[in-house]
Amino acid sequence: MGVNVETLGTLERRLSMSVSAAEVERQVGERLKKIARDAKMPGFRPGKVPMKLVVQQYGPRVQSEVLGDAVQKSFDDAVKQANLKVAGYPRIEPKEGGSQQSIEFSATFEIYPEVKTGDLSKATVERPGVSVDDAAVDKTLEVLRKQRVQFVPAGRAAQDGDRLCVDFDGKIGGEEFEGGKAADFRFVLGEGRMLAEFEQAARGMSVGEGKSFDLKFPEDYHGKDVAGKKATFSLVVKEIDAPQLPALDAEFARSLGIQNGDLAKMREEIRGNVEREVKKRVESRIKNGVMQALLDCTPIELPKSLIEMESRQLVERAAADLQARGMKLEKLPFEPKAFEATAKRRVGLGLIIGELARSQNLQPKPAEVRALIEQEAQSYDSPAEVVKWFYMQPQRLSEMEGLALEANVVNWVLSKVTIVDKVVPFDELMSSS
Repeated sequence: MGVNVETLGTLERRLSMSVSAAEVERQVGERLKKIARDAKMPGFRPGKVPMKLVVQQYGPRVQSEVLGDAVQKSFDDAVKQANLKVAGYPRIEPKEGGSQQSIEFSATFEIYPEVKTGDLSKATVERPGVSVDDAAVDKTLEVLRKQRVQFVPAGRAAQDGDRLCVDFDGKIGGEEFEGGKAADFRFVLGEGRMLAEFEQAARGMSVGEGKSFDLKFPEDYHGKDVAGKKATFSLVVKEIDAPQLPALDAEFARSLGIQNGDLAKMREEIRGNVEREVKKRVESRIKNGVMQALLDCTPIELPKSLIEMESRQLVERAAADLQARGMKLEKLPFEPKAFEATAKRRVGLGLIIGELARSQNLQPKPAEVRALIEQEAQSYDSPAEVVKWFYMQPQRLSEMEGLALEANVVNWVLSKVTIVDKVVPFDELMSSS
């Protein structure tokens, strides 16, 4: 079988192939004979089905399998001979013409680009400096208290922070619309869950009070049927509950896992947890800065096939995440195009990190992976059990190996770039994603 490689672009290639028709026919015959030995059909004993019927029943499938195997082998051999690294999957198509002796195909595909890291000495990476003081612990305590808030009857008009129970009925042009009506609907006033006009109407209302008001849906509202339209709502407030935060006492400490209710011990543990979270977020910011420096210093043409594959994977992950949260996906169309920018970044970094791992010998050692797993396990009640769990889960272990490789890449890059230290307020760091 003959092969010929054409260069269609920087990364795109086309491979012309021909496979022997006689060889395909021979292999088809051999496979059909094997099938005939055990073939079962009504009216015949196993293995006694006439070959003509076996060919009619199984011939097309076997022909397709043999031809597919032959083309794949021809493609693999040609790629290996030409020392090409294929990115993604080839598009294989039959070619017209040819002769009775051969069947001709073409395979169009992309190859991996050559990756050369640029001059990192001119790049800068910002290193945040954040202190965990008593004020940071106090703010964290307030967050923990709000997570355990209880609501009690307010006995007054509604204000921000209250939880309201309401009935509402909305109409557009006198007609009801989907999602515009609800009974015993609860929401916390001021959280922004409802549109601003809706919350403004509810603010100051009392239990049993009713009101009508107009509301215009934003042009970019997620409900396309009502986006940009004006609606008239009737609203009745049925309950107003005010938030009541738990007291900072021994009972609260016990709710956080401090068995003896010692408040000093509670603050000590909270400080430790906050320090670990701050460290993780600082490392994440540094890592993002390093990755951006690598992308900026390494111009690279990315294979379209890898971007498409990564986009589809991101779509699948996003859909699975929303499904796990109970959302209906038919109302949330996912287009791979929306994930293209993220996919490009991930593909580019994957290629760069892979090249650095090879050229700079940055593959993580088992001890480095172990240290990362033990660090992750510290945030759990039984760290030793968590470590064992990681080593029993091949997928999770592989993820930690990937993170250990990234950590080595980050350290290598930091040894090349200029590091700029910057003091960052605690609130700013903790509010960032």
